[in-house]
Amino acid sequence: MPSRVLPALGVNGDQTSVSGISSGAYMAGQFQMAHAKRVVGAAIIAGGPYGCSESIFANTMPGTGTALLNLSKAVNGCMLDLLGIWGVSDPEDLAKKAEDRARKGEIDPIADVVRDRIYLFTGTADRTVSPTIVKHAAQFYEKLGVPDANIALVSDLPAGHAFVTDDEGSSCGVSAGPYVVNCGYDQAGALLKHIYGDLQPRAGALSGQFVDFDQRPFVTGNDSAELAETGVVYVPKSCSEQAGCRVHIAFHGCAQNRETVGDTFIKESGFARWADTNRIVVLFPQVAGSPINPQGCWDWWGYTGPQYLTRDAPQIAAVNRMVDALQAPKGGA
Repeated sequence: MPSRVLPALGVNGDQTSVSGISSGAYMAGQFQMAHAKRVVGAAIIAGGPYGCSESIFANTMPGTGTALLNLSKAVNGCMLDLLGIWGVSDPEDLAKKAEDRARKGEIDPIADVVRDRIYLFTGTADRTVSPTIVKHAAQFYEKLGVPDANIALVSDLPAGHAFVTDDEGSSCGVSAGPYVVNCGYDQAGALLKHIYGDLQPRAGALSGQFVDFDQRPFVTGNDSAELAETGVVYVPKSCSEQAGCRVHIAFHGCAQNRETVGDTFIKESGFARWADTNRIVVLFPQVAGSPINPQGCWDWWGYTGPQYLTRDAPQIAAVNRMVDALQAPKGGA
């Protein structure tokens, strides 16, 4: 059965927020930096600072050489924190590189990032991404000039490497698929409230619909984005009836895409229940597993090409086009 077209809902694209876990956390930060004009807040769950994996030899090797160098640095330096002695994941250095990218016009102005609300999370039982790396992400935003009052770092829960809920998933300390755990903590609500302020209580029963849509029209060129054929969007009933809803983009982690874990992250993360009562459309874009990316990770080390940290990155550009499509006037093409 063919996928549906992403609905034109007349959303307010300038009130977009992003979140992600693990590779999705890095992608959330990359999307935020690339499109800071439209992003008002970001949630980084078990992820580190923007640009962490980029090798000093970036763009000096042909083909996949740079991506392989970046991947080694990503795993050892930006997950396990084994390269700190060599300055890997240094927040001040990464902030300077981001400022340089903004000056070159590769990402949006840093002034647009400084206004954002930032939520960060690391579980004390997470052995996949070091808590130090997540703390470096918080310091990265501080170095850019984000006020301390805008930054929330939660680091006191015994969670594994996973998205945390208060009523769904595995035991709290588990770090295994589908990477959703019950720690008695409503992470979806916490991060959305930090970004958007006071919200109406979450829904018990959902009024809206999870809509499958075809992601292929949002990919151009040589299809290097490695996206799955189908993505998912949650549309509250109020957003299908009236324009002006906000958008939250939820980036899954490695081995947490739909082809691997089904709808677990999409339907058990809790985002839809908060979205339903607060006029928020939730976009769940999906990466496909492939020989170069068997776990279906978002690209935070350059497997889609050297532009992976910029506005022109294949995945960032595709997801941004999805927001554009949601922003199109209701009833439009």
